[in-house]
Amino acid sequence: MIYPYNNYVVEKSMGKLQIFLLILMTCIGFRSQSSVAHDNHTKPQDSSSLAISVAFDAQGSLWQAQEKNGLILVSSSRDLGKTFSNLVQVTPNVQKIGADGEARPKIVIGPEGNIYLTWTEALKKPFTGYIWFSRSINGGKSFEKPIVVHTDRAEITHRFDELNVAKAGDTKGKVSVTWVDKRDLIAAKSAGKSYEGAAIYYAVSNDQGASFSPEQKLADNSCECCRIALTNKPDGTVVAMWRHVFEASERDHMIAEIPAQLNQTLITRRATFGRWKIDGCPHHGAALAMGVEGKSWWGYHMAWFDGGNDDSGRDASLFYARMDGQAWVSSPPKKFGKHINQAGHPALLSMGENVWLVWREIENKNNKILGMLSNDGGQNWGVVKELATSAGKTDYPTLLAKGSQAYLAWNTEKNGLILLGL
Repeated sequence: MIYPYNNYVVEKSMGKLQIFLLILMTCIGFRSQSSVAHDNHTKPQDSSSLAISVAFDAQGSLWQAQEKNGLILVSSSRDLGKTFSNLVQVTPNVQKIGADGEARPKIVIGPEGNIYLTWTEALKKPFTGYIWFSRSINGGKSFEKPIVVHTDRAEITHRFDELNVAKAGDTKGKVSVTWVDKRDLIAAKSAGKSYEGAAIYYAVSNDQGASFSPEQKLADNSCECCRIALTNKPDGTVVAMWRHVFEASERDHMIAEIPAQLNQTLITRRATFGRWKIDGCPHHGAALAMGVEGKSWWGYHMAWFDGGNDDSGRDASLFYARMDGQAWVSSPPKKFGKHINQAGHPALLSMGENVWLVWREIENKNNKILGMLSNDGGQNWGVVKELATSAGKTDYPTLLAKGSQAYLAWNTEKNGLILLGL
């Protein structure tokens, strides 16, 4: 089944890739940056990719990680993105780097001020890759020699990395990296067994990125190419949410806490129940944010895309819900966004009782970022507002905080990086 919705294609096998792309180009005259198939996520870049990552440090400087000409480069801004410092090269050599759509280099500032980076290198075989990591312990003046975070060096899928650094609680400073991994799929095929999708793996550093423990599996049967959403509990525990392949190929979402200890029991829980049946991956990951911090903590904010089960796609929509972090039950999902405008790729930011939810829509080939605010922890929402607009190619929106101020960050081809206080 092919869903040419939201300018992306869903995929099941490499053998069908060209067919998917052909139908996509036929059905959709306009291609935005999100209209990339599985292999195009890691195509070699001959210019700067729009798929960047940004983060504020404790002093209020904005840090940016980007891919350009096969290199990972970092720069900083002291004037809210109006001007940036000279680029600092992280990768010593040119790589084929995943820097488009759901795949992009990641940057996180640790509580001690270290700057952490991850990215995916595409290998020669289709859909294969390695997850790389580097850090700066001197304020971004230079970066240490990159390392591969996983011990498995097979030329298979290790892709769609996500990076988290605990900034509070008992695990403050702990670095966690997650990714989509297909070693179990390959092992199952070799043994003549069936296996749906891929798996979620993670590696942890307890020494501020100086080294990583051997990777562990978080879950089998994840979707093959959707981004993983990460957040933290007040005690620093890392929580992951990903699109999962349930029975009958229902592509809903799973949520789980990454174990703090190797012998800790791992429990995964189903987070969404749209029961979207599709034999492929839609390249459309979820957003996740922690509820109120401290003793008032109750759980998580979730936002995701569901394609519906009608052939026309008219039931496709974005949804928001609250997830109880102890009972693991969610509130009734709230539908938002306009399907006719290809609403997609939401982002969440929670600061106390204030929660911001933004997403991108495309109308008359014009990209718009829409958003709404809740002042009561996601129980009720204000009116939808148009926050920014730009013609041409654009990245997905992200949300970040500088002290008590929330910001929308949106990279565009025409207008450059838009940083808007909310």
